[in-house]
Amino acid sequence: MNIALIGATGFIGSRLLTELTRRGHKVTAIVRNPEKVPAGAGISARKGDVFDRDGLSALLAGHDAVISAVHFSASDAATLLAAVKQSGVTRYLVVGGAGSLEVAPGVKLFDTKEFPAIYLDEARKGGAFLDLLKAETALDWTFLSPSALIQPGERTGKFRLGKDQLLVDANGNSAISAEDYAIALVDELEKPAHSRQRFTVGY
Repeated sequence: MNIALIGATGFIGSRLLTELTRRGHKVTAIVRNPEKVPAGAGISARKGDVFDRDGLSALLAGHDAVISAVHFSASDAATLLAAVKQSGVTRYLVVGGAGSLEVAPGVKLFDTKEFPAIYLDEARKGGAFLDLLKAETALDWTFLSPSALIQPGERTGKFRLGKDQLLVDANGNSAISAEDYAIALVDELEKPAHSRQRFTVGY
């Protein structure tokens, strides 16, 4: 497929770029600094501004799907959604956060006293982005939340999927490697199973 990847040099975006090209997809890497995009077969680096609706829309047009891997606090949800819709691309996958996952009925992770204050603004904006998507009818969207802890690690391909509840293992830990997160998102791209839904991945 021909994929537009917004934020391709970031923590998650770089793993997605690797996973996509590993599977033979063509990727337009849309970033602020194209010179930071690694050279590789099927990779085209383009300079883009997530706050420029018209400019971003022009970069997205003609692709089979758009993947957004930008921080919610470093972008504007309404502008991103408008750019995707204006581009004519209907398939939209979003790198989400864990904060809006439920840890108990009606209780989100970012509502707990243990949630780190430093991540609260980003987490709440991610939850607001998800709420916007849930009201969206023009796009075939998917929002993938990681587990509570996502960090560099191994590409194992062994993980569990969930929906709106935080996944924890037998020891009470909630974690996923960035590499395995990328597998889960590209799997969803290739074989959609969560159309207009949020889902999560963890060990």
